[in-house]
Amino acid sequence: MIKTLALLMLTTLLTTHAEHVRVYFGSGTTSEGEGIFSSLLDLNTGKLSEPSLAAEAVRPGYIALHPDGTHLYSIGNPGGYTGSRSGSVCAFKIDPKTGALEFLNTQTSQGTGPCFITVDPSGRTVLVAYYQSGSCATFPLETDGSLKAASSFHQHAGSSLHPTRQTAPHPHAIVLDAAGRYAFVPDLGLDQILIYTFDAATGALTPHNPPFVTIKPGSGPRHLVFHPSGKWAYASLELTSEAAAFHYDSKSGTLVEFQTISALPNDFSGANTTAGVCTTPDGRFLYISNRGHNSIAQFSIDPDSGRLTSSGNQSTQTLLPRGIQIDPSGRVLVATDKKSGSVSAFKIDRNTGQLTPSGSIHIPKAGSPLFHSLD
Repeated sequence: MIKTLALLMLTTLLTTHAEHVRVYFGSGTTSEGEGIFSSLLDLNTGKLSEPSLAAEAVRPGYIALHPDGTHLYSIGNPGGYTGSRSGSVCAFKIDPKTGALEFLNTQTSQGTGPCFITVDPSGRTVLVAYYQSGSCATFPLETDGSLKAASSFHQHAGSSLHPTRQTAPHPHAIVLDAAGRYAFVPDLGLDQILIYTFDAATGALTPHNPPFVTIKPGSGPRHLVFHPSGKWAYASLELTSEAAAFHYDSKSGTLVEFQTISALPNDFSGANTTAGVCTTPDGRFLYISNRGHNSIAQFSIDPDSGRLTSSGNQSTQTLLPRGIQIDPSGRVLVATDKKSGSVSAFKIDRNTGQLTPSGSIHIPKAGSPLFHSLD
Protein backbone atom coordinates (compact mmCIF):
# COMPACT_ATOMS: atom_id res chain seq x y z
CA MET A 1 0.00 0.00 0.00
CA ILE A 2 2.83 2.42 0.95
CA LYS A 3 4.73 1.58 -2.26
CA THR A 4 1.58 2.11 -4.33
CA LEU A 5 0.93 5.50 -2.68
CA ALA A 6 4.54 6.58 -3.20
CA LEU A 7 4.39 5.56 -6.85
CA LEU A 8 1.14 7.50 -7.30
CA MET A 9 2.65 10.62 -5.72
CA LEU A 10 5.75 10.35 -7.93
CA THR A 11 3.62 9.86 -11.05
CA THR A 12 1.50 12.91 -10.15
CA LEU A 13 4.62 14.99 -9.54
CA LEU A 14 6.21 13.97 -12.85
CA THR A 15 2.97 14.62 -14.73
CA THR A 16 2.65 18.06 -13.13
CA HIS A 17 6.21 18.92 -14.11
CA ALA A 18 5.75 17.65 -17.66
CA GLU A 19 2.48 19.48 -18.26
CA HIS A 20 3.13 22.71 -16.38
CA VAL A 21 5.74 25.46 -16.53
CA ARG A 22 6.32 28.35 -14.15
CA VAL A 23 6.00 31.84 -15.61
CA TYR A 24 7.61 34.88 -13.98
CA PHE A 25 6.38 38.36 -14.76
CA GLY A 26 8.16 41.64 -14.32
CA SER A 27 5.99 44.66 -13.57
CA GLY A 28 6.11 48.42 -13.65
CA THR A 29 4.94 48.75 -10.05
CA THR A 30 6.32 51.18 -7.50
CA SER A 31 3.97 50.17 -4.66
CA GLU A 32 5.08 48.37 -1.52
CA GLY A 33 4.25 44.67 -1.56
CA GLU A 34 4.51 44.35 -5.34
CA GLY A 35 7.30 43.39 -7.72
CA ILE A 36 8.03 40.14 -9.58
CA PHE A 37 5.08 37.74 -9.83
CA SER A 38 4.84 34.05 -10.73
CA SER A 39 2.11 31.78 -12.09
CA LEU A 40 1.81 28.20 -13.27
CA LEU A 41 0.88 27.63 -16.91
CA ASP A 42 -1.03 24.45 -17.78
CA LEU A 43 0.38 23.50 -21.19
CA ASN A 44 -2.62 21.33 -22.04
CA THR A 45 -5.35 23.88 -21.37
CA GLY A 46 -3.29 27.03 -21.87
CA LYS A 47 -4.57 28.45 -18.58
CA LEU A 48 -2.54 30.44 -16.05
CA SER A 49 -3.00 30.05 -12.28
CA GLU A 50 -3.68 33.06 -10.10
CA PRO A 51 -0.36 34.90 -9.67
CA SER A 52 1.62 35.15 -6.45
CA LEU A 53 4.38 37.55 -5.44
CA ALA A 54 7.80 35.94 -5.91
CA ALA A 55 9.87 38.92 -4.75
CA GLU A 56 9.30 42.56 -3.84
CA ALA A 57 11.00 44.97 -6.24
CA VAL A 58 10.48 48.41 -7.77
CA ARG A 59 9.89 48.65 -11.54
CA PRO A 60 11.23 45.17 -12.40
CA GLY A 61 9.67 45.53 -15.85
CA TYR A 62 12.05 43.24 -17.72
CA ILE A 63 13.55 40.05 -16.32
CA ALA A 64 15.99 37.37 -17.51
CA LEU A 65 16.87 33.82 -16.52
CA HIS A 66 20.34 32.38 -16.01
CA PRO A 67 21.02 29.53 -18.50
CA ASP A 68 21.19 26.96 -15.69
CA GLY A 69 17.81 28.07 -14.31
CA THR A 70 19.07 28.85 -10.80
CA HIS A 71 19.04 32.65 -10.84
CA LEU A 72 16.86 35.45 -12.14
CA TYR A 73 17.89 39.03 -12.97
CA SER A 74 15.77 42.14 -13.28
CA ILE A 75 15.97 45.83 -13.97
CA GLY A 76 14.66 48.08 -11.20
CA ASN A 77 15.34 48.59 -7.50
CA PRO A 78 14.99 46.24 -4.51
CA GLY A 79 14.27 49.06 -2.07
CA GLY A 80 11.92 52.03 -1.87
CA TYR A 81 10.92 54.05 -4.91
CA THR A 82 12.96 57.24 -5.32
CA GLY A 83 10.93 58.82 -8.11
CA SER A 84 13.67 58.36 -10.71
CA ARG A 85 14.16 55.74 -13.40
CA SER A 86 17.50 54.62 -12.03
CA GLY A 87 19.88 52.26 -13.77
CA SER A 88 19.80 49.54 -11.14
CA VAL A 89 20.07 45.82 -11.91
CA CYS A 90 19.08 43.13 -9.39
CA ALA A 91 20.06 39.49 -8.83
CA PHE A 92 17.84 36.82 -7.26
CA LYS A 93 18.29 33.14 -6.39
CA ILE A 94 15.40 30.85 -7.36
CA ASP A 95 13.99 28.40 -4.83
CA PRO A 96 13.62 25.25 -6.99
CA LYS A 97 10.67 23.93 -4.96
CA THR A 98 8.51 27.01 -4.52
CA GLY A 99 9.79 29.38 -7.21
CA ALA A 100 10.26 32.12 -4.59
CA LEU A 101 13.07 34.57 -5.27
CA GLU A 102 15.77 35.38 -2.74
CA PHE A 103 17.31 38.81 -3.28
CA LEU A 104 21.11 38.66 -3.60
CA ASN A 105 22.34 42.13 -4.54
CA THR A 106 21.99 45.10 -6.84
CA GLN A 107 24.35 47.17 -8.95
CA THR A 108 24.00 50.59 -10.56
CA SER A 109 25.51 51.96 -13.74
CA GLN A 110 25.76 55.22 -15.66
CA GLY A 111 22.59 54.44 -17.64
CA THR A 112 19.01 55.46 -16.82
CA GLY A 113 15.68 54.06 -17.90
CA PRO A 114 16.69 50.37 -18.13
CA CYS A 115 14.29 48.54 -20.46
CA PHE A 116 15.84 45.16 -21.36
CA ILE A 117 18.06 42.59 -19.68
CA THR A 118 19.57 39.27 -20.78
CA VAL A 119 22.24 36.76 -19.70
CA ASP A 120 24.92 35.54 -22.10
CA PRO A 121 24.86 31.83 -23.10
CA SER A 122 27.91 31.02 -20.96
CA GLY A 123 26.12 32.37 -17.87
CA ARG A 124 28.94 34.73 -16.92
CA THR A 125 27.54 38.16 -17.80
CA VAL A 126 24.30 40.17 -17.62
CA LEU A 127 23.69 42.70 -20.41
CA VAL A 128 21.33 45.69 -20.10
CA ALA A 129 19.91 48.29 -22.51
CA TYR A 130 18.91 51.76 -21.26
CA TYR A 131 16.19 53.55 -23.21
CA GLN A 132 16.25 56.91 -21.43
CA SER A 133 20.00 57.55 -21.45
CA GLY A 134 20.60 55.85 -24.81
CA SER A 135 23.23 53.42 -23.60
CA CYS A 136 24.05 49.78 -22.83
CA ALA A 137 26.19 48.06 -20.20
CA THR A 138 27.41 44.66 -19.02
CA PHE A 139 27.70 43.19 -15.51
CA PRO A 140 29.92 40.13 -14.84
CA LEU A 141 28.58 37.57 -12.37
CA GLU A 142 30.12 36.14 -9.22
CA THR A 143 30.20 32.35 -8.79
CA ASP A 144 27.18 32.60 -6.45
CA GLY A 145 25.15 34.38 -9.14
CA SER A 146 25.38 37.86 -7.65
CA LEU A 147 26.27 40.87 -9.77
CA LYS A 148 29.66 42.55 -10.01
CA ALA A 149 30.00 46.22 -10.95
CA ALA A 150 29.58 47.16 -14.60
CA SER A 151 32.57 46.12 -16.72
CA SER A 152 31.55 47.71 -20.00
CA PHE A 153 29.49 50.79 -20.89
CA HIS A 154 28.65 52.36 -24.25
CA GLN A 155 26.86 55.63 -24.89
CA HIS A 156 25.00 55.92 -28.21
CA ALA A 157 24.72 59.26 -30.04
CA GLY A 158 22.62 60.76 -32.82
CA SER A 159 18.99 61.07 -33.91
CA SER A 160 16.66 60.22 -36.79
CA LEU A 161 13.50 61.29 -38.60
CA HIS A 162 10.61 61.25 -36.10
CA PRO A 163 10.19 64.73 -34.52
CA THR A 164 9.43 63.49 -30.98
CA ARG A 165 10.44 59.83 -30.71
CA GLN A 166 13.82 60.05 -32.45
CA THR A 167 15.52 63.20 -31.16
CA ALA A 168 18.08 61.09 -29.26
CA PRO A 169 19.30 57.49 -29.07
CA HIS A 170 16.89 55.00 -27.45
CA PRO A 171 18.17 51.40 -27.27
CA HIS A 172 15.24 49.07 -26.59
CA ALA A 173 16.90 45.64 -26.39
CA ILE A 174 20.25 43.88 -26.32
CA VAL A 175 20.32 40.41 -27.88
CA LEU A 176 23.16 37.90 -28.27
CA ASP A 177 23.47 35.39 -31.07
CA ALA A 178 23.37 31.69 -30.17
CA ALA A 179 27.15 31.43 -29.90
CA GLY A 180 27.37 34.48 -27.66
CA ARG A 181 29.97 36.11 -29.92
CA TYR A 182 28.02 39.21 -30.98
CA ALA A 183 25.53 41.51 -29.25
CA PHE A 184 22.86 43.38 -31.20
CA VAL A 185 21.18 46.54 -29.86
CA PRO A 186 18.09 47.81 -31.74
CA ASP A 187 18.09 51.59 -31.23
CA LEU A 188 14.65 53.08 -31.82
CA GLY A 189 16.00 56.65 -31.78
CA LEU A 190 18.73 56.07 -34.38
CA ASP A 191 17.01 53.66 -36.80
CA GLN A 192 19.99 51.37 -36.36
CA ILE A 193 20.79 47.96 -34.94
CA LEU A 194 24.17 48.47 -33.32
CA ILE A 195 26.55 45.50 -33.33
CA TYR A 196 29.15 44.70 -30.68
CA THR A 197 31.65 41.88 -30.34
CA PHE A 198 31.24 40.24 -26.93
CA ASP A 199 34.03 38.78 -24.81
CA ALA A 200 32.45 36.18 -22.52
CA ALA A 201 35.60 35.94 -20.39
CA THR A 202 35.60 39.63 -19.42
CA GLY A 203 32.05 40.68 -20.22
CA ALA A 204 33.35 43.46 -22.46
CA LEU A 205 31.48 44.88 -25.46
CA THR A 206 33.50 46.32 -28.35
CA PRO A 207 31.97 48.10 -31.38
CA HIS A 208 32.03 45.69 -34.30
CA ASN A 209 33.13 46.40 -37.87
CA PRO A 210 30.69 47.43 -39.26
CA PRO A 211 29.33 48.92 -35.98
CA PHE A 212 25.67 48.93 -37.06
CA VAL A 213 23.11 48.13 -39.74
CA THR A 214 20.81 50.98 -40.77
CA ILE A 215 17.03 50.53 -40.95
CA LYS A 216 14.77 52.77 -43.05
CA PRO A 217 14.33 56.27 -41.55
CA GLY A 218 11.45 56.67 -39.13
CA SER A 219 10.87 52.94 -38.59
CA GLY A 220 12.15 52.70 -35.00
CA PRO A 221 13.59 49.20 -34.45
CA ARG A 222 12.52 48.00 -30.99
CA HIS A 223 13.11 44.28 -30.40
CA LEU A 224 15.08 41.59 -32.25
CA VAL A 225 14.85 37.80 -32.25
CA PHE A 226 17.01 35.18 -33.97
CA HIS A 227 15.48 32.28 -35.84
CA PRO A 228 16.19 28.93 -34.11
CA SER A 229 18.28 27.91 -37.13
CA GLY A 230 20.55 30.91 -36.63
CA LYS A 231 20.26 31.84 -40.32
CA TRP A 232 17.86 34.77 -39.94
CA ALA A 233 16.87 37.49 -37.51
CA TYR A 234 13.62 39.46 -37.24
CA ALA A 235 13.03 42.94 -35.82
CA SER A 236 9.87 44.67 -34.63
CA LEU A 237 9.80 48.16 -36.21
CA GLU A 238 7.77 50.08 -33.63
CA LEU A 239 7.01 53.32 -35.43
CA THR A 240 5.98 51.86 -38.82
CA SER A 241 4.29 48.72 -37.39
CA GLU A 242 6.36 46.34 -39.48
CA ALA A 243 8.55 43.27 -39.21
CA ALA A 244 12.00 43.37 -40.81
CA ALA A 245 13.80 40.16 -41.80
CA PHE A 246 17.58 39.79 -42.02
CA HIS A 247 20.06 37.24 -43.27
CA TYR A 248 22.58 36.55 -40.48
CA ASP A 249 26.21 35.60 -41.07
CA SER A 250 27.33 34.05 -37.78
CA LYS A 251 31.01 34.13 -38.79
CA SER A 252 31.18 37.83 -39.62
CA GLY A 253 28.42 38.92 -37.21
CA THR A 254 26.58 40.88 -39.91
CA LEU A 255 22.90 41.41 -40.71
CA VAL A 256 21.56 42.03 -44.22
CA GLU A 257 17.90 43.07 -44.51
CA PHE A 258 15.90 41.24 -47.19
CA GLN A 259 12.23 41.83 -46.34
CA THR A 260 9.90 44.29 -44.61
CA ILE A 261 6.25 43.35 -44.05
CA SER A 262 3.36 45.05 -42.25
CA ALA A 263 2.09 43.69 -38.93
CA LEU A 264 -1.35 45.21 -39.55
CA PRO A 265 -4.31 44.18 -41.71
CA ASN A 266 -4.73 46.18 -44.93
CA ASP A 267 -7.98 47.81 -43.82
CA PHE A 268 -6.64 49.23 -40.53
CA SER A 269 -6.12 53.02 -40.54
CA GLY A 270 -5.77 53.94 -36.86
CA ALA A 271 -2.72 54.73 -34.75
CA ASN A 272 -0.52 51.77 -33.84
CA THR A 273 2.94 50.83 -32.61
CA THR A 274 4.46 47.36 -32.48
CA ALA A 275 6.32 45.96 -29.47
CA GLY A 276 7.37 42.35 -28.79
CA VAL A 277 8.52 39.75 -31.31
CA CYS A 278 9.04 36.00 -30.89
CA THR A 279 9.27 32.76 -32.88
CA THR A 280 8.07 29.26 -32.12
CA PRO A 281 10.86 26.85 -31.04
CA ASP A 282 10.47 24.89 -34.28
CA GLY A 283 11.05 28.08 -36.29
CA ARG A 284 7.84 27.81 -38.33
CA PHE A 285 5.98 30.88 -37.03
CA LEU A 286 6.66 34.42 -35.87
CA TYR A 287 4.48 36.81 -33.84
CA ILE A 288 4.52 40.57 -33.17
CA SER A 289 2.34 42.51 -30.72
CA ASN A 290 0.34 45.52 -31.94
CA ARG A 291 -0.59 48.38 -29.60
CA GLY A 292 -3.52 50.32 -31.05
CA HIS A 293 -4.91 47.56 -33.24
CA ASN A 294 -4.51 45.51 -30.02
CA SER A 295 -3.62 42.24 -31.62
CA ILE A 296 -0.92 39.67 -32.20
CA ALA A 297 0.26 39.62 -35.82
CA GLN A 298 0.81 36.05 -37.03
CA PHE A 299 3.36 35.08 -39.71
CA SER A 300 4.56 31.83 -41.23
CA ILE A 301 8.31 31.50 -41.94
CA ASP A 302 9.49 29.91 -45.18
CA PRO A 303 11.94 27.14 -44.15
CA ASP A 304 14.19 27.73 -47.17
CA SER A 305 14.31 31.51 -47.52
CA GLY A 306 13.24 32.81 -44.10
CA ARG A 307 10.66 35.07 -45.73
CA LEU A 308 7.53 35.97 -43.78
CA THR A 309 3.95 35.52 -44.94
CA SER A 310 1.14 37.11 -42.96
CA SER A 311 -1.50 34.71 -41.64
CA GLY A 312 -3.73 37.30 -39.96
CA ASN A 313 -4.10 38.97 -36.58
CA GLN A 314 -5.49 37.58 -33.34
CA SER A 315 -7.26 40.12 -31.13
CA THR A 316 -5.92 40.29 -27.58
CA GLN A 317 -9.07 42.01 -26.28
CA THR A 318 -6.81 44.18 -24.14
CA LEU A 319 -5.69 47.80 -24.38
CA LEU A 320 -2.00 47.74 -25.32
CA PRO A 321 -0.41 44.26 -25.66
CA ARG A 322 3.32 44.57 -25.15
CA GLY A 323 5.53 41.69 -24.05
CA ILE A 324 5.02 38.33 -25.78
CA GLN A 325 6.83 35.03 -25.28
CA ILE A 326 6.25 31.36 -26.16
CA ASP A 327 6.75 28.48 -23.73
CA PRO A 328 9.70 26.15 -24.53
CA SER A 329 7.38 23.40 -25.78
CA GLY A 330 5.89 25.77 -28.36
CA ARG A 331 2.30 25.21 -27.27
CA VAL A 332 1.29 28.49 -25.60
CA LEU A 333 1.98 32.18 -26.23
CA VAL A 334 1.65 34.58 -23.28
CA ALA A 335 1.07 38.31 -23.83
CA THR A 336 1.16 41.10 -21.24
CA ASP A 337 -0.55 44.48 -21.19
CA LYS A 338 1.20 46.97 -18.92
CA LYS A 339 -1.58 49.57 -19.07
CA SER A 340 -4.51 47.33 -18.08
CA GLY A 341 -2.51 44.71 -16.17
CA SER A 342 -4.06 41.95 -18.27
CA VAL A 343 -2.01 38.82 -18.98
CA SER A 344 -3.48 36.71 -21.77
CA ALA A 345 -2.60 33.18 -22.87
CA PHE A 346 -3.14 31.72 -26.35
CA LYS A 347 -2.86 28.12 -27.48
CA ILE A 348 -0.82 27.73 -30.67
CA ASP A 349 -2.00 25.48 -33.49
CA ARG A 350 1.17 23.52 -34.25
CA ASN A 351 0.17 23.10 -37.92
CA THR A 352 -1.07 26.58 -38.83
CA GLY A 353 0.39 28.84 -36.13
CA GLN A 354 -3.04 30.32 -35.42
CA LEU A 355 -3.66 31.55 -31.89
CA THR A 356 -6.70 30.68 -29.78
CA PRO A 357 -7.39 32.58 -26.50
CA SER A 358 -7.21 30.26 -23.49
CA GLY A 359 -7.64 32.56 -20.50
CA SER A 360 -6.26 35.57 -18.67
CA ILE A 361 -5.13 36.77 -15.25
CA HIS A 362 -4.35 40.19 -13.78
CA ILE A 363 -0.93 41.49 -12.70
CA PRO A 364 -0.45 45.21 -11.86
CA LYS A 365 1.39 46.93 -14.75
CA ALA A 366 2.36 43.52 -16.12
CA GLY A 367 5.82 43.37 -17.69
CA SER A 368 7.64 40.74 -19.67
CA PRO A 369 6.81 37.01 -19.22
CA LEU A 370 9.64 34.56 -18.53
CA PHE A 371 9.32 30.75 -18.56
CA HIS A 372 11.05 28.55 -16.00
CA SER A 373 10.98 24.74 -15.99
CA LEU A 374 9.65 22.97 -12.90
CA ASP A 375 12.20 20.14 -13.29
